[in-house]
Amino acid sequence: MTVSNTSAKTSKTTRLSASRMAFLAAGLLALSSCKGALEGIDAKANVPVPDKLVNKMKAYGMTTSSPIMLRIFKQENVLEVWKRKDTGRYAKLTEYEICKWSGKLGPKHKEGDRQAPEGFYFVNKGLMNPKSQYHLAFNMGFPNAFDRAHGRTGSHLMVHGACSSAGCYSMTDEYVEEIYALARESFAGGQKAFQIQAFPFRMTAENMFKNRDHKEYAYWKMLKRGYDHFEITAVPPKVDVCEKRYVFNTQSDDPYAASAACPKLEMPKSLALAYAKTQSNYANRFEELLAKSESRDVTPLAPLTVDMALPGIAVIEPQPVIPVAPAEAPDAAAIADAETSDADATVTGGVTTKPES
Repeated sequence: MTVSNTSAKTSKTTRLSASRMAFLAAGLLALSSCKGALEGIDAKANVPVPDKLVNKMKAYGMTTSSPIMLRIFKQENVLEVWKRKDTGRYAKLTEYEICKWSGKLGPKHKEGDRQAPEGFYFVNKGLMNPKSQYHLAFNMGFPNAFDRAHGRTGSHLMVHGACSSAGCYSMTDEYVEEIYALARESFAGGQKAFQIQAFPFRMTAENMFKNRDHKEYAYWKMLKRGYDHFEITAVPPKVDVCEKRYVFNTQSDDPYAASAACPKLEMPKSLALAYAKTQSNYANRFEELLAKSESRDVTPLAPLTVDMALPGIAVIEPQPVIPVAPAEAPDAAAIADAETSDADATVTGGVTTKPES
């Protein structure tokens, strides 16, 4: 009886040992699979910037770590990557075809409308997602201050891979890897956040004219102001929100509040003059298109003044440069006296001192 019980215990122990081995083996396999998945995540999020782009950067006076900016045009299905040159201005490095974008022309208004955002957004490092189910992704930062001031809702609005969209801008996996790499390297170089400018189309007079009866036309006219500032300066505009509207490249001693009255706004004279000239050219071209559509002669338009082009914005006059007269050269006798005096000086703790007389 004792032998039989011992045999039974031995058999049970053997079965338990086999079960534990199987469990451990399964666990190791799972860990191995997880490791493989993590390695896959690391690989796609760390794809190097292609040599063709690196070489182009060198030719343009850029580095892989210099800041970037993105522009999106829905109608043209294009995402542009701009990068800062050693001059401080930006140049277009490359562009990518957007595989899919959701909805139609016009901004996103509410959760579930399947609209891809239009406006000015900022992406910091925390909005980058290397573990996205859509290969790679970064959140656009919707809703921004303007959106919130207008009660617009929505979440998880991305630029991502997988060529599938439900309110986002979707790229091929290959393209999103390159865009992700460019952003990653710019963050590594010290950029805190990059700007995304998302437009319904290129904001030309022709496109604005074609869409002049669209319900979002007034909103697009506001976006065009930021578009024009970038076209003039080749530098991402400073973007603020007050009175529930975007304002660009202004400065103020007081804070901006999205839903409150704008503080006193100022703009450098050189920029204000360039902007007014741009708006005059645009108005003339728009009038030409309108006259043609109405089969009439073009009405001559007076050039826009700064006050007309930038109502409510004060122009900062450049400060006069006061020349400084050079110091008179000492005569030879003064130089000789100074040299004699210096010969008696001693240096103590890095400070030249002279003996008391």
